[in-house]
This record gives sequence, C-alpha cells and structure tokens, in this order.
Amino acid sequence: MKTTVRLALVGDYHPSITAHQAIPKAVELAAQRFNISIHADWLATETITDDPASLSHFDAFWCTPGSPYRSTEGAIRAIRFAREQNKPFLGTCGGFQHAIIEYARNVMDWQDAGHGETDTEGRLVIAALACEMVEKQGSVTLLEGSIPAKAYARLEIEEGYRCRYGINTEFQSALAGQSLKMVGHDAAGEVRAIELPGHPFYVATLFQPERAALKGELPPLVAALIQAASI
Repeated sequence: MKTTVRLALVGDYHPSITAHQAIPKAVELAAQRFNISIHADWLATETITDDPASLSHFDAFWCTPGSPYRSTEGAIRAIRFAREQNKPFLGTCGGFQHAIIEYARNVMDWQDAGHGETDTEGRLVIAALACEMVEKQGSVTLLEGSIPAKAYARLEIEEGYRCRYGINTEFQSALAGQSLKMVGHDAAGEVRAIELPGHPFYVATLFQPERAALKGELPPLVAALIQAASI
C-alpha cells in the first residue's frame, strides 16, 4: 500500500461552493482513515492540456462539482486520461455530467455530445432534470454488487444534491447498450450513479457524497477512491 497518494481535483475552485468546502475535509478524513499522506491539487480546467505528462504523476482523479467549468474541454481531457490510463476516478455532480459527455464523445463516437446548460446544438446528452435538485435530499437505489453498493454496504441511500441537469432520458436507452453501467437510480428511475466495469475504479454520481465530510463523516465513495489509489 502506498504511503502517499497524489490526487487531482479537477475543477475551478471557489470557496463559496459548498462541495469545495467539503472536499478538503473529506480528503483529510480519508488520510486519517488509511494513515497515509494525500497531496490534493486543484487543477483549474483551463490549465489542463492534451499533454499526458501534465497528468501522469497523479494517482487518482476527482472531477468536482462547480460546473459550468471555465473549460469544458479541459475537464473532458482529464476524465479521458483517467479512463484510458486506468487511473482511479470519481466524478460528482458536474463531474458525473462531464463523464457522460466524455464517454459519449470518445467511446460512442458522438463527437457532438454536449451539455444542455452550455450548448444549443448537437446531441445534448445532459439535459435539464424533470425536477431540479438544488439543495435537496433524495433517495438512491444502488445495484447490488456495484462499487457504490459495496462502498456504502447497503442498497438504499439518501444523498444531497445541488444540480439542475442530469442524463437526458432520450439518451439513457442508448447508454444502456454500452459497457458503462448505470448502478444508481432515484425513485423515478433516473440515473444517479454510474461505473465502468473492467476499470480499477471509475464511479460518477449526480449527488454530492462529499457533503458528509461537513458533518465529520468520511464519505464512503471518497474512502473507496483513496483505497483504490493507494494500492
């Protein structure tokens, strides 16, 4: 097990964002749990280039809330790197949305895949939610045997959100035929968590599990990410 983990926090840090307040606390709790050092660096999206050398020294990636990012392309580059290079990856809220876009573009070859918040043309794989989840709690049913289910050690969870956008329901059926698995759904059947089989650790959630750290609790998915990165 590694004694030090280098964690890339992909996103445009702002102290007023609740999730950004929670993330350092979650990282600190994980370091205490596993008795390791975690060097977490915020990567502003506009600074992320196509040069793999700029990302290769990180052990894990967390694409954080706070979209729209200053550079959609920068965020997608980091997500693609983590997916293709088998680096442990967690995407939360905006990270979930952009993980879907990255997958649609680079695996499904939908080069025009876009986000309904910022794009007006192309295939908007991320669209406005039927019921926006801004500062709301919601129940999620996890798929038995999935990474999130193992992390939480239960199938029914309650988590907090701050988002207005999720997977376009018209795109959901196309996604169902891919290797990417939909492993968490709300009561209405809308996707709330995904994972990528065959990858060491690749999970994204529309909810913000990091918020548990504000109550002094180590978020299960953050613990799982760090554990995967430390192997």
